[in-house]
Amino acid sequence: MAKTSIKARQAKRERLVELHAAKREALKQAGDWKALDEMPRNSSKVRLKNRCQLTGRPKGYVRYFGISRIALRDMALNGKIPGLKKASW
Repeated sequence: MAKTSIKARQAKRERLVELHAAKREALKQAGDWKALDEMPRNSSKVRLKNRCQLTGRPKGYVRYFGISRIALRDMALNGKIPGLKKASW
């Protein structure tokens, strides 16, 4: 499980991206690179990292579910994801 501070930092970045998205897009269309440089760096979308919604784990992220492979496996084995089960033959 990721540290609470790391998860909080990611949440802060997500809020900043949402808050400044329209303004950043307008500045890009206008070609005002100086004003873009003066905006907060964490308001840029490329600074976001895909993290598990349950644990905050950055690696092994399954985009379709929004969780890590480990959390996905645990939930599948416990029957918490309908229609998904561990393969066995």
